[in-house]
Amino acid sequence: MDSETYQRGRQIRSEVLGKDYVDKAIAEADEFTAPLQDLITEYCWGAVWGRDGLTRKTRSMLNLAMTSVLNRPHELRTHLRAAVTNGVTREEIREIFLQVAIYAGVPAAVDSFRTAGEFFAELDEH
Repeated sequence: MDSETYQRGRQIRSEVLGKDYVDKAIAEADEFTAPLQDLITEYCWGAVWGRDGLTRKTRSMLNLAMTSVLNRPHELRTHLRAAVTNGVTREEIREIFLQVAIYAGVPAAVDSFRTAGEFFAELDEH
């Protein structure tokens, strides 16, 4: 895709998730999954993350809460990496998941704490 929104989305996505991660996701896309990668890059990262209304840190904090509530551990792990890149602290992540516990349920928070604990352990190793 060559649209300006797609290109902006690819740049933002690479800055937030890492160029290697994005290049791999796009390179591994096949005929079936390529349209999803294009959609994510153009609309999620270009049209929404590319807006000026919220900081990247705030968007990351919202994504942590939403992926936690939706019980999407794979996406949560991805957005934990993004959140750290965007300056969200471990203390802020803990507070987000405590908020999730109250408003969306303890099981969602327990799983999110577990996923974050594994993520931080790997991060600390490197």
